[in-house]
Amino acid sequence: MSKESLHPAVTTENTYIDIGADTPEGFSISSRSRSLARAAVGNTTPEDRIRQRCSIAVGDWAMADLLRFNNNPIDAGLAALKNGAPIFTDIRMVLTGIQKKGHESTVGCALDFGADISREKGITRSSAGFAALEERLNGSIIVIGNAPSALLTVCSFVDEGIRPALIIGTPVGFVNAAESKEILRTKPVPSVSNAGTRGGTPVAVASLNEIITMYTELKK
Repeated sequence: MSKESLHPAVTTENTYIDIGADTPEGFSISSRSRSLARAAVGNTTPEDRIRQRCSIAVGDWAMADLLRFNNNPIDAGLAALKNGAPIFTDIRMVLTGIQKKGHESTVGCALDFGADISREKGITRSSAGFAALEERLNGSIIVIGNAPSALLTVCSFVDEGIRPALIIGTPVGFVNAAESKEILRTKPVPSVSNAGTRGGTPVAVASLNEIITMYTELKK
């Protein structure tokens, strides 16, 4: 099948794949969910695909209208995966959810770094982890679904000249979650985020997994 027929904007029943669905029943559920999402959300652009998947992930079509795409994040994510860019997450739940098949990127969690920084500065473990990873963030894919403090730390590094290939920032909650995402959208880096206090692990994971799916399609 040609690359053109698997353009990321297309998710017809004839081309739809889900590399995370390992059984016929799993694929059937995924395919039926996507069919409903295409009808409810639309299926015109690659961004629509992420809107579809995130809506399915949270069980609410309203999520589609909350998503924000800045500085061409899908093309940036596809290029980063092609380059084998490392992927760094804020918590292990996000790491666990990210699809490991279909790409060569390593997936690491900020919680496995910076324990000493957290103790010394009294900051969150996820924020300290990204501080410890600062020199490795250029060209990386950053996925933050829960920790606004980590997203604010990463945004401060962008101000200092660090340039991740893609930042997916969808932290959930009532303390700095909406604000951190608003700040992310002002930065000169490709990003996927959502407006307001909603978000979380399902949205962050769904966003990257859909880009990984697009990447897998384009390799065929």
